Amino acid sequence: MTVENKHNKKLERLGFSFERGGVHTARTMMLAELRALLSFVDVADAPRAVYLEAIQTTNCLGKRSGKTRTLTFRHLADLYALNPGLLVFRALRFFWQRDVDGQPLLAALCVYSRDPIFRATAPFILNIQEGTTVSREAMEEFIDAREPGRFSNATLQSTARNINSSWTQAGHLTGRARKRRVRAVATPGAASLALLLGYVSGLRGELLFKSDFTRLLDCSYQKTIELAEEASRRGWISLKRVGQVVEVLFPNLITAREMEWLREQN
Repeated sequence: MTVENKHNKKLERLGFSFERGGVHTARTMMLAELRALLSFVDVADAPRAVYLEAIQTTNCLGKRSGKTRTLTFRHLADLYALNPGLLVFRALRFFWQRDVDGQPLLAALCVYSRDPIFRATAPFILNIQEGTTVSREAMEEFIDAREPGRFSNATLQSTARNINSSWTQAGHLTGRARKRRVRAVATPGAASLALLLGYVSGLRGELLFKSDFTRLLDCSYQKTIELAEEASRRGWISLKRVGQVVEVLFPNLITAREMEWLREQN
């Protein structure tokens, strides 16, 4: 097993996913469904079985058939884990009601840590200049160029459409038929989750503010610092700054057992 694979295996214990598949061949990041589900199941530490019952039995998302309800649960579980025992989902729930404006980016950060196709398209989207049109065909070309011939034409089209829709839900694109690049709205909660994901991935100090996760915030290094300082004032995270030395800790989010895993990892 390579060093990267070992690292990924340890991150999977915290809720990351590195499976080859991905929900985006069939669905988007399903922000509307996630909002409805987390509003219906309003107990933060509810076990996964409660989410299954809410979707499958109570039909809180208003799906027409049992099969559709089953698929919806499966897709949402793949995207967000729906398991408070996993740090990625537990952190998502921690910030979800505390930072309502940050929900689109909170969801996107969670999906980024769990869906490989969405994760792979991040550099493509984030490097596009504001105001530039982003077509489905351009996304198709990008996806196909990474693994030529992996997807049929029909699957490639639907995947590109779903990916562009997810980036629209996240706030990085706008428009329906004709999408263009816009700047996402970063918030203290979203910045905190981005920093947390970088922290458990092994980053410390200033590097936390320059990670692939904080790039999703779509804002400057200084703005990310300011958002983290606001989150620290609210008691969500702990931020200490002395000159150029920055320390970020997450006493409300990382359990003692998870800290042991992180120490082993480092």
